[in-house]
Amino acid sequence: MDRKSARFASTTADELINRLVNDLEPVKPLRLAVGLCLVFGALLASATGVGLMLGLRPDIPAGRLAPHLVLESGLFLLLGLSAAANVVRMSRPHVGSDYGGSNWAMAMTALLPVSALVMGLGRGAIGLSPMDMRSGINCLGSGVLWGSLTLTALIMWLRRGAPVRPHYAALLSGVAAGSLGMFAYSLHCPSNDVVHIGLWHSGAVALSALIARLVVPPLIRW
Repeated sequence: MDRKSARFASTTADELINRLVNDLEPVKPLRLAVGLCLVFGALLASATGVGLMLGLRPDIPAGRLAPHLVLESGLFLLLGLSAAANVVRMSRPHVGSDYGGSNWAMAMTALLPVSALVMGLGRGAIGLSPMDMRSGINCLGSGVLWGSLTLTALIMWLRRGAPVRPHYAALLSGVAAGSLGMFAYSLHCPSNDVVHIGLWHSGAVALSALIARLVVPPLIRW
């Protein structure tokens, strides 16, 4: 045995442990409140950006919003916040975790496209005129775009944690991003039409969820 090997063999277990410990660095525990603050910050940034860059609907400053608009926007806000809260919790998995809190909100919001389809079929071609299509596609894309701020915040948060269900976390991240992005853009969208809101605003949530489901999992794996 050469001198180097003999020196290594004589090293005690305590010395090896000390060497390993010296290389360790403390890691701050994830605080759920910080994750929720990131989500609220992204939502606030989206809503402020819509208001400053695009302008608010005239009936918002006047305080004359139609009741159904308040209800529909509230559903998107509720769905977005509940899905985002679940995503934040998924960064700290533990035994017995239940992430079904947003299921009821998704079920209620799913009534919007169903109602829109029923009403659209009753209208015939008027419900999907070229002008309606252009306006709808614009809303759909804008909702996904403004929701990207929330999606970015959730990706950053998940990368700091250890989600054990990355695909489900990605899907919920997309639902949260699309819902909150659509809520922010609805502050500008001039349409009062239930068909428009049910089809295109809900479509933004579905598209955002699909994009996140495909793109996010590789970004949050260790």
